[in-house]
Amino acid sequence: MDKITNPDPSIIQLDLPDPESEDLSSLEFLDRLQQAWSVCERFDLHTDIWRGKILRAVRDREKKGGEGRGAGFLQWLREMEISKTRAYALIQLADSADELVVGGMLEEKSVNNFSRRSFIETAQSSAEVQQMIAESANSGKEITRKEVRRLSDEFTAATCPLLPEEIRQRTQENLLPPKIVAPLAKELSKLPQDIKEEFCVFLKDSPDLESIKEVTNAARWIGKSNEASLSLRSLQKAGVDLDKATQEAQRIDALAFLSDALSQAKTIEATVLRLHTSWRKLGDIHERLWLESGSSTPYLREVLNALQVLCGSNMRVSLGELSGGKKIRLQIVEEQADHVEPPPI
Repeated sequence: MDKITNPDPSIIQLDLPDPESEDLSSLEFLDRLQQAWSVCERFDLHTDIWRGKILRAVRDREKKGGEGRGAGFLQWLREMEISKTRAYALIQLADSADELVVGGMLEEKSVNNFSRRSFIETAQSSAEVQQMIAESANSGKEITRKEVRRLSDEFTAATCPLLPEEIRQRTQENLLPPKIVAPLAKELSKLPQDIKEEFCVFLKDSPDLESIKEVTNAARWIGKSNEASLSLRSLQKAGVDLDKATQEAQRIDALAFLSDALSQAKTIEATVLRLHTSWRKLGDIHERLWLESGSSTPYLREVLNALQVLCGSNMRVSLGELSGGKKIRLQIVEEQADHVEPPPI
């Protein structure tokens, strides 16, 4: 897929509706805008695939040389003002394009039938879904993001082994909408085995729409709680039993509150860690500047004096006029880590 057929953007005329036209309904106006936008997305797709191939060539050249250990690739990214995350996302897109086309699933010319987002979601779908989408694209049908999600939801809802047979059966019989069942499978995949089994037993007895929504929400909150707890130092130090706490929160219908509390706690811990790093760095820089300055730099000393309130162990920060001019006072005290006895041999 080194060459991708694509019309010259300079000869494309977008059929944009007149914003002041009174003959167009709101739906017609938005529909024509969507059609024009999809043309732009197809150009975005091709451009990003090409960029991914270029970046991949630069990266692979570095691998072959082996001396710089990727330093040349990173330098090239800095010169082109491309982040490392963005670069590898583009390389992944190029890899996906090669896999779909070189593997024979998708005809080269059929790439023109995808928007950028629909192509990315196709590349992230299962092989079975990719095959169905490729067949549609090869027949000349334009592939939208909505179409990819619909097919992916239908396949997941009908085949996911995490779902009880009763749910899959009712989905195949069109008694349950795939777009409601698919999120259930996604959330169940994040849970421990014992909780999955508990939810599946409940769904076997009540394979209806309301039960699915209820279990999906509960699974989502439990998943978020588990994810947040993994990085919470406060919980690790306290040695609490989160599983039992989660069961209790579920019993009193407070899973959402527990999940939100853990999420906020995770944010606070991360913020404090960043604050401590910046506080120490500012203190070091402040001290160095103070030693370098003197009576000949009165204005610099004024700036340093103003920053002093943020350098010491006691900090005062204004919350701004929206908070009535209130200030928050923080005290940073660095304590030694608690001594932990090694486990017996």
